[in-house]
Amino acid sequence: MGIKILQLAAFCATGIIASMVINLLLLRFSKSLGIRNNNDVIIRWSNQSKPSLGGVSFYIVFLFTAIGFSIVFSEDESIFKNTQYIGLLTAGTLAFIMGLADDAYNTQPMAKLTIQILCGVILAFTDTNIELTHVFWIDATLTVIWVVTLMNSLNMLDNMDGITGTTVLFILASCLIASFLIYDINRNIWSVFLISVMGSLIGFLFYNVNPSKLFMGDAGSQFIGLFVAFFSIKCLWNIGDLTNNPSWIGGIICLIAFTPAAVDSLSVTINRLKKGKSPMVGGKDHTTHHLVYAGLSDKQVWYVFTFISVFSTALSIFMVYLSIMKILIPLICFLLFFLAVFIFLYRFTLTHHPPEKK
Repeated sequence: MGIKILQLAAFCATGIIASMVINLLLLRFSKSLGIRNNNDVIIRWSNQSKPSLGGVSFYIVFLFTAIGFSIVFSEDESIFKNTQYIGLLTAGTLAFIMGLADDAYNTQPMAKLTIQILCGVILAFTDTNIELTHVFWIDATLTVIWVVTLMNSLNMLDNMDGITGTTVLFILASCLIASFLIYDINRNIWSVFLISVMGSLIGFLFYNVNPSKLFMGDAGSQFIGLFVAFFSIKCLWNIGDLTNNPSWIGGIICLIAFTPAAVDSLSVTINRLKKGKSPMVGGKDHTTHHLVYAGLSDKQVWYVFTFISVFSTALSIFMVYLSIMKILIPLICFLLFFLAVFIFLYRFTLTHHPPEKK
């Protein structure tokens, strides 16, 4: 049975409704579980205690999507026999549990890093690899680095209402449309998972956009980081192999699609290293924070990142189309967009700082 537009829309609508209901229930019944910021208001931007359980809905929707897929498309081969899906399910579950433990107990950084590396290894050994050199051990190492980088980058970006959820939503939109351009829509099983989790993000954002009622938490950022890593490899990183073009094209497309997250992580890393601090330690020195120091409200900062995300998605999709058409030379020019956004946001980190305490 082929996957049709109406069926995809049904999965998306189900993801939105399920996410809204789950998050509403979590809000009503959460007393202390998932409450953050009781003792860490110095590190986190919000000084209010709110449940950090929003990411639970992502994982639940992901699991029920697999069940729904097996029921709706029962004539096709079972998704549970797909090696890549088993890798995604295993690594995603591991990432979710690790994030949930961190939300509850604040696990040690090395323990988190070990789990993140293991998640990358699982993807690499279940046929989800960045095909850059076509030498397995080199590509597997690059895959692990990519997974660890994204899981940490999106966790770092989750520092203000609505920012990470919106950024990830548009990145997954890039992956979804790229998959439509590359694969046969009638046989594209991955689009179901993409659109369902996108639906769960939309449902979550109803409660997370400023003023937020709940946070994503590490359970959400770790799972969604792994999920985004998986689909960015399948739909963006390996675009060169899928369209018979040079492998490096996928790297440029990924950089453009991930512009908001990449610019923030790069800015924070540069500034902290200049001060002799670890880039992995939390703080109120992200590009989002410096925009507030410059006079913007939290909601206005969300508008800025949404605007950048929309342009990043549009450009990355256009780049995918150009690669399919074998028009490769202009792709390098799109790096100017990333450079322009980096200069724009990094300038605020140099010129606007938190008010001095009296």
